[in-house]
Amino acid sequence: MPIPRSRHVLAGFLLVLSLVGAPVASVAGEAFVSSVEDLPLMPGLLEDKPAGLTFDSAGGRIVEAYATGRVEEDEVLQFYGETLPQLGWTAEASALFHRGGETLRLDFQRGAKGLTVHYYLSPR
Repeated sequence: MPIPRSRHVLAGFLLVLSLVGAPVASVAGEAFVSSVEDLPLMPGLLEDKPAGLTFDSAGGRIVEAYATGRVEEDEVLQFYGETLPQLGWTAEASALFHRGGETLRLDFQRGAKGLTVHYYLSPR
């Protein structure tokens, strides 16, 4: 017995929805540090964009960025320790990474609003 046309249409519609919706959902949950195009911003952190600094020098770029949230330092280190190697960074220490001719250092300061992460990107 043939399948009614309405079921084919419904199945096609559901397939299109699943294909269109999947990329949107994955992109919507990802945030990046505004001044470094491929440096993910850990969930739970909010970037303080006005506090950042970007400078291009003859030796390479220098970027400072800050993000604050109610997270723990070990959570931040775990997140970046797992995430950055997937983006080509090599860990030299728990808060120090290298990629190409650049170094990324993470520093931390606890304050009234939670933990502030200082991202410092510089030429190697």
